[in-house]
Amino acid sequence: MKPAAPLADLARVVKSALAEDLGEAGDVTTDAVVPVDSRMKAVIRSRDSGRIAGTDAIALVLAHWQGAADARIEARDGSDVAAGDVVATLEGSARALLSGERVMLNLLGRLSGIATATAAVVRAVEGTGAAVKDTRKTTPGLRALEKHAVAVGGGVNHRFGLYDAVLVKDNHIGVAGSIAAAVDRVRSRWDRRYPIQVEVDTLAQLEEALACRVDAVLLDNMTPEQLRCAVAIAGKRCHLEASGGITLANVRAVAETGVDSISLGWLTHSARSLDLGLDVA
Repeated sequence: MKPAAPLADLARVVKSALAEDLGEAGDVTTDAVVPVDSRMKAVIRSRDSGRIAGTDAIALVLAHWQGAADARIEARDGSDVAAGDVVATLEGSARALLSGERVMLNLLGRLSGIATATAAVVRAVEGTGAAVKDTRKTTPGLRALEKHAVAVGGGVNHRFGLYDAVLVKDNHIGVAGSIAAAVDRVRSRWDRRYPIQVEVDTLAQLEEALACRVDAVLLDNMTPEQLRCAVAIAGKRCHLEASGGITLANVRAVAETGVDSISLGWLTHSARSLDLGLDVA
């Protein structure tokens, strides 16, 4: 079963996006060209192959016009589509459909693009046992939606924010003076309330983190050879996550080193939107 979209977050984003697009005057072009009682039937069609995410945005956008138009979803979140496939069939007020078109397509295309990119990476590492994770490198205000799209693509959500897990990064270590000092400060403050992950970029730092008995280590910008050494050194004493410089072209080689997971910031900050269009049926 595919994860459900975070509707409260989606509704908030839809409201903001419609306000941004319609402003105080509304759709001045459509209101001038299209008679108020004009009706139409249209389809949202994918112009490329990919995985769909964000279909709940369609109904939320149309709800702005208070039942003037309806949608039937043909390809729900998690569906894989080919170029030409219909994602949704829309019918009702022509003004509502034309005025809501761009917000629907922007959200659906953005989230489907992330799901599509994630699915491609998941396929690339299939059989290795490595999980594909996202990061906090998300669009401000869209994190819950973009992480939903990663999950729809078969990925695993990393921490949602600074509040739900500890990740001791290089700057934390620099301030504390060492990995051990930083971890000691975390445990003094929070005891075992949060899992602790430490970011390292050398094998010597990995040894120091392991000595602290942390829950996970993020291996930053390491080569496949270094990652294999890290896996051997750790000996399954903690979760090992590879990150940094990982692309669709090299992710399989990274996964085959034996790391437990791979995190990729570009899934959310650089994925290309899926090309979708609204056509009169």
